[in-house]
This record gives sequence, structure tokens and C-alpha cells, in this order.
Amino acid sequence: MVMKILVVDNDPDALKVVKDLAESLGYEAVALNSSLKAAELINLQKLDGAFINASTPYMDGFVLVRLLRYSTSNTAVPIVMLSEFGDAQAMRKAFEAGVTFFLSKPIDTKKLRALLNGMRGQMLKDKRTYVRLPVRTIVNCSAMTTQFKSLSVNVSRRGILLETSGGLDVGQQAALQFTLPDIEGHLTPGAIVVRKEPSDRIAAEFKVLGPQDNRALENFITGVVKG
Repeated sequence: MVMKILVVDNDPDALKVVKDLAESLGYEAVALNSSLKAAELINLQKLDGAFINASTPYMDGFVLVRLLRYSTSNTAVPIVMLSEFGDAQAMRKAFEAGVTFFLSKPIDTKKLRALLNGMRGQMLKDKRTYVRLPVRTIVNCSAMTTQFKSLSVNVSRRGILLETSGGLDVGQQAALQFTLPDIEGHLTPGAIVVRKEPSDRIAAEFKVLGPQDNRALENFITGVVKG
């Protein structure tokens, strides 16, 4: 599965260096020379990582890093700050903002390549947490006032999307029981409805997930999302 990274730099040469090297290593690189456009994008797309220049105009890189850390889907992605200033004060400010790595300019392509290769494991772990895999399996749902069967649409490490609500509404909890392809045994997580969709679909977030269920989900997703 392709990793998507955001590259934000108003220096066209630096933007091209990061984008070209990232793409040569198999990444999908979204390259922007505007921090304002980047700020709009981070709440619309799920990213796997980001390279952000500290000195972008209108909105500097430190503000953009904080926006990433407070975004809906990108709070845990690895972030590399690019900066012409490699002193301790600049690095301290970057790490306080929430960056994962710091890379001084001009960019050393050997260091950049090593960084991109080293980030892959962390990105893959995060992708396995959020990726939704289509799967059709019968789910037995048991709540305080109702019991019903539904059919899953997709599943992730965090939750499951069901075709029918059985009358459950947002905020209600239910005990689930289902199986996954090529995985032995039943999963029995506790979940809470976090979203309702048209045609009576509901999204349930896992709230009580035992070690056996956690391993089953990890094995299922790992079998599909290869590193």
C-alpha cells in the first residue's frame, strides 16, 4: 500500500528534492508551496507523514505542525521540519510544536533518503490503525434494549461500519460478535456508535478490545496491508 506524504515548502528547489526522492522510494508526495493550501488539505485527507518548511510565509511551519497535531486524522503522523536554522533554539521550538524529526537545509539527500526509509515503519503502523478494509461478515449486536444481526461493510483497528443500526443511535453502546476471513475464533469487542449514515448504516468504535481481539485484528489487517 502506497504511503502518502505532504511536502510544504515555498522554496521550489527544496520542494522538488523532497518530492522527487520520496516518489523514487515509492511514496505518493503531495507537494505544496503554500502553507495556507496545506492547512486546508490536512483536515480533508488522511496523510502518512509530512515535511514542512519552518519559514513558510503567511503561516509559518510551526503553526502548520500544530494544526496537523490537532487535526481529525493526522494527529500521530511523523512530521519532519525543514529549516535553514539548525541551532538548538530552532530545534527546541520545532519539537515543542510537535515535530518528530528535524532536517537542516540545504537538504542532504543521503540524510533525506535515510529519514524516508526510517519513517516507513512508523507510517505503516499508523496506516494499519486507520485503514478500513472491506469485509462482509455477519455481526451479532447486543445492547440493553435490543439484539439484532447486521452485516459489516468494512473494519479497521478502531471500529466497524455496519449496514443496519437495529435502532441504535449515536452514543449507544453494544456488545459485538463476529468472525474475520482466515482468522480463527470469534471477536467479541464492546463498541459505541459514533456516526450514523444514510440507509441506516452506523459506524461503531471499539471501546473494549481484549488482547485476543486486538491480535486478531492486527493479523487480519497485516495480512492485507503489507509493509
